[in-house]
Amino acid sequence: MTLDQQTKGLRFAAGLTVFFGLLTALAAYPPLNGFIVMLADILVWPIDGAQTGTDSTARLLFAICGGVFTSFGVMWWILSGDLYRQHPEAIRRLLLTGALVWFVTDSTASVLANAASNVLGNIPFLAILIWPIIRPASDALQPA
Repeated sequence: MTLDQQTKGLRFAAGLTVFFGLLTALAAYPPLNGFIVMLADILVWPIDGAQTGTDSTARLLFAICGGVFTSFGVMWWILSGDLYRQHPEAIRRLLLTGALVWFVTDSTASVLANAASNVLGNIPFLAILIWPIIRPASDALQPA
């Protein structure tokens, strides 16, 4: 995969991350929480409608998690541009490490929260994040 192809893949992953982060942040406002509440109900078995997302704790966590996930996507976007072209190996390691730390932390916490099925949802998201950079770019500049 070329550096240009990697950049496009990283930008796609960044956009998806920002989109999901914004959906999560908007769920702090109950009239806009339908998708996230439905997702939570699917992930916390059984599907029973018990997850409403309307209590103050859930709304606060939607706001915080949405903000963090959105900022993660924005950083991913910025790092995948000129900085990636200038320092492909350093930025590639940084993004891979960030994605793996997110995956391990989120998945472990999901298991502890009795929502182990979230790990299954995290796997394709991780794949989207890292597939462009799992290997160095074929045309990346080698350091002098």
